[in-house]
Amino acid sequence: MMNTCCSVLPIAIIGGGPVGLAAAAHLVSKGESFVLFETANEIAGNINRWSHVRLFSPWQFNIDKVATQLLEENGWKAPIHTDIPTGGELVTQYLAPLSKLPTIQPHIHFNAKVTAVSRKGLSKVKTAEREKLPFVLHVTENGETKVYEAKAVIDASGTWATPNPAVSNGMWTDNELALKEQITYEIPDVLGKQRERYAGKHVLVVGSGHSAIHALLDLEKLKEQEPDTNISWIIRKSQVKEVYGGQEKDSLRERGQLGIRLENLVLSGKVQVYPSFMIENFEQSGNQIHVIGYSNGQTIQVESIDEVISNTGSRPDMSFLREVRTDIDSAIESVGVLAPLIDPNLHSCGTVRPHGEKELRQPEQDFYIVGAKSYGRAPTFLMATGYEQVRSIVAALTGDWEAAEKVELELPETGVCNISVSREESCCETEEAAQEKKAESTCCTVNPSPSKSSSCCG
Repeated sequence: MMNTCCSVLPIAIIGGGPVGLAAAAHLVSKGESFVLFETANEIAGNINRWSHVRLFSPWQFNIDKVATQLLEENGWKAPIHTDIPTGGELVTQYLAPLSKLPTIQPHIHFNAKVTAVSRKGLSKVKTAEREKLPFVLHVTENGETKVYEAKAVIDASGTWATPNPAVSNGMWTDNELALKEQITYEIPDVLGKQRERYAGKHVLVVGSGHSAIHALLDLEKLKEQEPDTNISWIIRKSQVKEVYGGQEKDSLRERGQLGIRLENLVLSGKVQVYPSFMIENFEQSGNQIHVIGYSNGQTIQVESIDEVISNTGSRPDMSFLREVRTDIDSAIESVGVLAPLIDPNLHSCGTVRPHGEKELRQPEQDFYIVGAKSYGRAPTFLMATGYEQVRSIVAALTGDWEAAEKVELELPETGVCNISVSREESCCETEEAAQEKKAESTCCTVNPSPSKSSSCCG
């Protein structure tokens, strides 16, 4: 529970996306004051950058329950729960109305980038009585630096704005940076606003996540309309089938369909696939790009590329948290406790057991990292997970520890569970074996205790 000396101060929320706004809704429901900082000039700035993309999860997994109550009290009608929105529809039909509620709108600051967070008067080195001091946030707001104080901080800034480079070692090279006009790290609207940029061109897609799949499937449609469009695809995985996911076994039909459509695209021969390809560098030759890398110990070049769509994931921006004490996993850059549950080196089933305030608690009292940022570089995150995170955290911040500790979450299973650890550590073991071991830390089920009905193995 927060220190009473700072009780008159608001709780600061960094990020005006789905999870940040859900945190605001829960604080309103508890009668707590807050201030929310959104970097963009409109709500959910990151989502607006991929507004043309259709989500694979229906509305029922995209709307926070408390936010729904606040909206309905103000005459809002929820979309049909089984419908699947685009990013733009998520904003216009849900997030924008939520942000305009009279209990929320006055407390949102747009064009407000948080550049530093610290304790008032103390660096992170000083320990004595730091928990009794308020947080200080330095914010560049409409070009002007302002300072705000808060009694707690919830960082829901996400990771979309800080993409990973295409080069496989994770480092930005001068050559890659020099090609910024021909490389995009977003999901371009190749069938709409950016059609001219990609039509009839040789386009290289890098990555094996859902963003890359969306780009590939849109390029397939573009190729049907513009046959001179050529598609190449680089993945680090050794087998392309690893990218197909659970397909018909996936509890989210649209997510499963992505894998089915992708497999059909590969089988059609319309895309040249380069598996086990590690990009070392880029070279520019006139207006075209050559990609240099290696595969299975051999040097390979992919030549004469016009445009690159790099969807190799993203990473959390920790630069403005230098003076806050954090527990961040050194590899995944996630909240420390979450790392074994979401580490793609261990499993790729995309689900994680319920977690809340206890798991997200940082060494800095009353400071939390939530949403996609709490997962660091791990590739899969569902909004429903973030909603449960902030529900638990707000309960704790307002002294309702019973509610904070009662964490429940039902997520749709992916139908896939690729485990690289031993059978004894696998979440795909039998129910009996799991019960004997009382396994819980490495299992990717959606319930604390594994059961046949909740297994991530489909």
